[in-house]
Amino acid sequence: MNPPIDRTSTVAAHSTAHSTTPATAPATAYGSAVELAAAVRRKEVSPVEVVEDCLARIDALDPELNAFCLRDDDAVRAAASAAADAVVRAGSTDGLPPFHGVPLPIKDLLDVAGWPTTYGSAGADRGPAERSEPLVRRFLDAGFVLLGKTTTSEFGSLPFTENETLGITRNPWDRERTPGGSSSGAGVAVAAGMAPLAHAEDGGGSIRIPASCTGLVGLKPTRGRVTNGIVIVEGLGIGGVVTRTVADTAAVLDVLARHDPAAWWSPPAPDRSFADAMWADPPSGLRIGALVDPPVAGIAVDPVCVAAVETVLRTLEAAGHHIVDTPFPLPPTEELITEFTAMWNVGAAGVPLADPERIEPHNRALRDAAHGIDSWDYQAGVRRAQRMSRRIVEGFVAGFDLLVTPTMACLPPRIGAWRAGTAEDPLAALRNSYPMAVFTSLFNVTGQPAVSLPVHHDGATGLPVGVQLVAAPWREDLLLQVSRTLELAHPWADRRPPGLG
Repeated sequence: MNPPIDRTSTVAAHSTAHSTTPATAPATAYGSAVELAAAVRRKEVSPVEVVEDCLARIDALDPELNAFCLRDDDAVRAAASAAADAVVRAGSTDGLPPFHGVPLPIKDLLDVAGWPTTYGSAGADRGPAERSEPLVRRFLDAGFVLLGKTTTSEFGSLPFTENETLGITRNPWDRERTPGGSSSGAGVAVAAGMAPLAHAEDGGGSIRIPASCTGLVGLKPTRGRVTNGIVIVEGLGIGGVVTRTVADTAAVLDVLARHDPAAWWSPPAPDRSFADAMWADPPSGLRIGALVDPPVAGIAVDPVCVAAVETVLRTLEAAGHHIVDTPFPLPPTEELITEFTAMWNVGAAGVPLADPERIEPHNRALRDAAHGIDSWDYQAGVRRAQRMSRRIVEGFVAGFDLLVTPTMACLPPRIGAWRAGTAEDPLAALRNSYPMAVFTSLFNVTGQPAVSLPVHHDGATGLPVGVQLVAAPWREDLLLQVSRTLELAHPWADRRPPGLG
């Protein structure tokens, strides 16, 4: 068996090479994961066929798009073959796991046994992980075939992947623009038909931002709903997926949102599955609020992003819901930035590094800022963030059932746009990213569930434009129901980036 291919050593060649695009995409390329799993159980398609289609798409498209940073095709084929054998041996396929034989890549921030985890960093230890993290094991228990690892910004700290270690990950809708991030490769893999869905992580918008940039569905669950080995950045971070359909998102949430008695906190499993809840009609007369003024003052919102929100509001009003003009309880800009960044500074703490001095300048600056705060002051900052969060959520519950915002304040930026001013101040990379994350990161602080839906396309550029729906904590069921309403009103599953077959 050949060793896995770690593309970090040859990233320049992979980032600049031009691919040979398949003339016609196979039937599995843009299919729903739920429907693909059902076809496997009906023995209409073999997991081996599905995996071979995915690997062929990766071979053809990824040299240009750069979604995958690690491939282990021998292991992938072996897992697919084992899944196919299990289908043949099963007296009834009803007992197979829900996603048996469906391929899914893992973002390169989580450990998978036998594969290295780079965290997108040249300073990371390249040794293979000894065991898979709990979230990865949950995917395996559900029957997924792990397809490889996808690109991320270093430590997931920026909403794009453009670095020396993993190279530039490009948007399949426009190769000169970012696909968002930090789950950059995840969004590209699904949008380009290289995988039916992909694991993603969200600490400030890293599920929702790439979903918006690449025309996908991206749900950030409620804080604590999906657990892993540790709580990420005081609960800002959480795992999930990017998908093409609301049904896929709901079904995967059922897999991931299991009660975890070993976690620091984990709610009981819901009484009804999210997949079942999605098909129910949402309650009538919901109070729908809108927020199009950015939570951070001084950031301009692209009119196209505002127009996308207006489209959603018209649709929901026509469906019988009430558009309310209750002001959203935004904190002052300085308070929000201060409390968020105090926690964000320590996001890479504990990452195993072979050479800490090889991390990127903005992350060195974050580390230095974190070292400048003692543990007493840090804990005081966490308390302030929790009090701020409580004020926001109390105001939300009093005034709204759902909130509609742009997912981003801008269209996907051009490659390299983030670099302005970084030679003088490395932290300019984060400030330059504010328009991408200004509407998403607030709800990492509050822990509320939020989903980006690809309801709109910009006529001038052809780029997808996401709209974010936010609900009260633990109301993913309501988010999914209303998301389904919008999916029916504005179908998006058949939209595909141009020129990919």
